[in-house]
Amino acid sequence: MLIALGCVMIAVFMYLILSKRIVPVIALILVPITMGLVATGLGIAEDVEGGVTGAIMKAIKDFAPTAALLFFAIIYFGLLIDVGLFDPRMRFILRVVGNNPVKVVLGTALLAGAVSLDGDGSTTFIITVSALLPIYRRLGMSPVVLCVVANLANGVLNIVPWGGPTIRAATVLNVSPSELFNPMVPGMIMGIITVFVLAYFLGRSEKKRLIKSGLTLDTVAAELRGGSGGGTGTAVLTGPGAGGAGTATGGDFPPVPPANLNLSSIARSELGVTDDGEHSDMEDGLDPNRKTLRPKLIWFNLALTVGLLVCLGLDKLPLSLVFMVAAAVALVVNFPKQKDQAERITAHATSIVSVVAMVFAAAVLVGVLSGTGMVTAMANGIVSAVPEPLGPYFAVITAILSMPLTFFLTNDAFYFGILPILSQAAGHYGISPVEMAQASIIGQPVHMTSPLVPAMLLLISLARVQMADHHKKVIWRAVVCSMVMLATALVLGVIPIG
Repeated sequence: MLIALGCVMIAVFMYLILSKRIVPVIALILVPITMGLVATGLGIAEDVEGGVTGAIMKAIKDFAPTAALLFFAIIYFGLLIDVGLFDPRMRFILRVVGNNPVKVVLGTALLAGAVSLDGDGSTTFIITVSALLPIYRRLGMSPVVLCVVANLANGVLNIVPWGGPTIRAATVLNVSPSELFNPMVPGMIMGIITVFVLAYFLGRSEKKRLIKSGLTLDTVAAELRGGSGGGTGTAVLTGPGAGGAGTATGGDFPPVPPANLNLSSIARSELGVTDDGEHSDMEDGLDPNRKTLRPKLIWFNLALTVGLLVCLGLDKLPLSLVFMVAAAVALVVNFPKQKDQAERITAHATSIVSVVAMVFAAAVLVGVLSGTGMVTAMANGIVSAVPEPLGPYFAVITAILSMPLTFFLTNDAFYFGILPILSQAAGHYGISPVEMAQASIIGQPVHMTSPLVPAMLLLISLARVQMADHHKKVIWRAVVCSMVMLATALVLGVIPIG
């Protein structure tokens, strides 16, 4: 019965968020609470210490440092966009990729992949979004594409041995991280190649969409390079019938139609960018003449950011504390007046509230899953449901199951709660712990798209993208990446078949 309730809870939750019936925060709270009450009322919930309520409160307590990290990370990097730290980088990237949407999207995959090598998703998304979102907005490209490509690249590289899942799998099954990871390198390489292929087709799709809209990118490209374009912060393209000084035409794009087109509004209306009726903080940060610019402090802000990233890499201090201090210092130095400090915090309030609320709401789902015993019941049900003739294929089954299981569960719940049970069952069929550990990390590209992953919440929050629109484009592509990694492992004999 617990298994059935767990499946119903997951199905209802996914339906509600993908159909946009209610916002994800509400779904993460009401659906698990309802199922928890049903399980308790029917007397089928496990008798754990503190009950369901205690498990939820424990999860909220465990998630609090993550919420604090995201709270101050959004303030810090939003502030740096306000003061113009990333403006030179934006112009440099534009010179590299030009005004070709395909190159921009491929550049997104390259940047996200390179930064993902540090094993930290939050850092990857912060750097990728802060560097590239202004370019996406100015070129009229959908930020959803940025989120999808960054999420995929980070998901594939999340299996590096200094990352969380590989260490967890190696620890719980008592195998060497290098013994686990090294045979998976070819699969990871093929996964990254798959990301670039998917990015290429996403870029082509964006290019076709822009052409269909009758847009040309030369004018906005010139503005980003410091050319003409004014200081309004909104790229307006002028066609021959609108009284403009000239017609902007690109090599691959048709002339602009006789109308004034606001690229920011096009980017916002296409493919799921949120709109609260105000200019977003990211959008305002595009204005080359905005009053928040602090060009004289660029070297201080750069040094502060480098120091922060070094602290993140060393992992000697709590990340939430590092961001708290960095945000406070940046606010005081760049905006000495109290009124300006309060204004900057308020300017990013929408992003802060949405992502922090999502973190604490996710704690409710985790608490109900553990407090009712649904996690254990579903794991045992999976093991018992595997027919005897399929036992020799347990590693392949585990690799496939790792996709949905790590999507709906935290890595801790999967690797410490479910993987040992699966590995013990697989041992009866001669499958070694290291092979089970390798199979268990196949699903990480899918896991990184989960609403239970704080880094993913940070990604869509910084880009102002709706979760439903992100999931519609990213989940099936993440499954493709995982299946490519699995196929490579099977061909090379890393994961046994029968």
